[in-house]
Amino acid sequence: MKLSIIIPAHNEAETIGPLVAELAGRFPDAELFVVDDASSDETAAVAAAAGATVLSNPYRLGNGASVKRGARAATGDLYVFLDADGQHRPEHITRLLAPLEDGYAMVVGARQPASQSSRLRWFGNSFYNKAASLLSGHPVLDLTSGFRAVRADLFRRFLYLLPNGFSYPTTITMAFLRSGFPVKFVYVDVSRSRGKSHIRPVRDGVRFLLIIFKMVTLYSPMKLFFPVSIAFLLTAAFYYSYTYITVNRFTNMGAALLIASVIVFMMGLVSEQLTALMYRDTDKD
Repeated sequence: MKLSIIIPAHNEAETIGPLVAELAGRFPDAELFVVDDASSDETAAVAAAAGATVLSNPYRLGNGASVKRGARAATGDLYVFLDADGQHRPEHITRLLAPLEDGYAMVVGARQPASQSSRLRWFGNSFYNKAASLLSGHPVLDLTSGFRAVRADLFRRFLYLLPNGFSYPTTITMAFLRSGFPVKFVYVDVSRSRGKSHIRPVRDGVRFLLIIFKMVTLYSPMKLFFPVSIAFLLTAAFYYSYTYITVNRFTNMGAALLIASVIVFMMGLVSEQLTALMYRDTDKD
């Protein structure tokens, strides 16, 4: 099957040349795209000299936008995505491709805990992984890894969902999991990034969480609506018991909480039906 390798890059002139050269040597028959996100250094020229097909954004669009542009230009049956900062090792690509032959739709290169750049980053990623595992019902080992191999036809189905920023791995992972496409996580060793990280922990951390909730409500709304409904119901029961014991009556607040529980539950049911109608065309494999 034809392979397309897509590398989003921004100001990675120091690392992109050796990376492209090694990829071209290991996978001579693969398409090799570097999507330059309006770099202020020589990233585009270095990548082109090393043998990549360079797609240059006219202005800064974001990591996700670069990924989408590369996916639209690529013609391969399989896509491989990796970062341009030198942390992902080209020799591990074969480890990601092998499970695709066994029926997996996407294989993610999961970073070992010791490979995290800082304790704060490790803690944040661990939290996102556990949240995604809980909400998707599938063990998630590395939600934010940019190193992955995927079936191109399935990936293109979700291009319209992918954000333009750095949270595209979160979105595509949750989309595949909630859609029932098999995803495999393979532990890989990563090198220390030689470039400057473009991720801001607080801003992008909140964005990752919002994306997790957005994807769950998009593909399985009752995963969120039902627990919220139960929380309102239990609160209503507790509050009613409290007011009955203390003032011997059922208050307006207790009624409001009970009504809120019913409304949230019904909204969840309606959302589930809308999701089924919206998503019926993606069941074609």
